Amino acid sequence: MAAGEPVSKEGVSMLPRWNLALLLAVVALTGCAAPNRLYNWDQYQSTVYQYYQQDKTSPEEQIASLQEAIEKSRAKDKPVPPGLHAHLGLLYAKTAHGPEAVREFEQEKALFPEAAPFMDFLLAKEKGKTK
Repeated sequence: MAAGEPVSKEGVSMLPRWNLALLLAVVALTGCAAPNRLYNWDQYQSTVYQYYQQDKTSPEEQIASLQEAIEKSRAKDKPVPPGLHAHLGLLYAKTAHGPEAVREFEQEKALFPEAAPFMDFLLAKEKGKTK
């Protein structure tokens, strides 16, 4: 034990206990300070469900729903979930809005680079339609 080091009644150094307590406090405070950047799912999941229930809503209604979800995400300052722009692009492609579809595929690719191979496939397919 070093001179001036706190000692418990049992003669054991208290320094390791204080270090552990300090470490736990730092970890707890760091965890609390992490920003909450969850995605804003809003109507996205129900819109995808409606897409697969093709008789429920038209593609135009689904497009409007997804555009509204994007605006709500911006207003809440939360990112849109993965796949939203890709799905919106598919809806645009289905309704013969090629330039809008390309824009949405590019946006998905920019926001989620792991989707790049699939977005490149869809972009090539969509660009092939316009030629």
